[in-house]
Amino acid sequence: MENKQTNPAEINPMEFFKIMSKREQQDKVNRFRILNQSAKKGETLFTGSSLMEQFPINELKQSFGIDTIIYNRGIGGFTTDDMLECMEEQIFGTEPSRIFINIGTNDIGMPTSTFEENLSHMLANYRLILTQIKERLPQTSVYLMAYYPVNETAPDEDAAEYLKYMFINRTNENILTANKAVEKLAEEFGYHYIDVNDGLLDETGRLKKEYTIEGIHMYANGYCVVLENMKKYL
Repeated sequence: MENKQTNPAEINPMEFFKIMSKREQQDKVNRFRILNQSAKKGETLFTGSSLMEQFPINELKQSFGIDTIIYNRGIGGFTTDDMLECMEEQIFGTEPSRIFINIGTNDIGMPTSTFEENLSHMLANYRLILTQIKERLPQTSVYLMAYYPVNETAPDEDAAEYLKYMFINRTNENILTANKAVEKLAEEFGYHYIDVNDGLLDETGRLKKEYTIEGIHMYANGYCVVLENMKKYL
């Protein structure tokens, strides 16, 4: 039987990149599963979505006098739904003594639902994540990190079209509301909530432009500010 050739004109670019993104995420999950087999147990874990994945902690920690072993298991694009499906790879596989979590911004920023709906869904999932940690790792110290501020004015005119939608629900006002909810969640479980945003804000209350790539993700100089604020927990 003759193989039918795909016509490039029939390929939806957005669907193509969506598939590739999912494949990349699954590749990272698979790599973490293998890496966890040789991880030293009882160390420190960073986990979450891209805001954690892009934290260059192991490149920065020496200059901050931090000699702790830190495993980073963040995966870009992940939501709380995704983390719940990958708890072994993102959390339990390293059997950490301390966990720093930054997950949920992709949930609350979803433009296809209202912020209130997104927040409710995120908190329900976050509660399930913490419940599993409490059951599996009862002696582990857990730190729920505040979500970082954003700067919707940072993208230039050439920024990708999708950025228009990134800031529909991902506003600093909504982030503050979400942070308060996460703080209450931490109290509910007897965990720690840490706000490490001091120094990230400009005079308008936005993420400083010099720290951000496109208004959401940060360069290393922004993470240096975060690490300065959180080093006392490490």
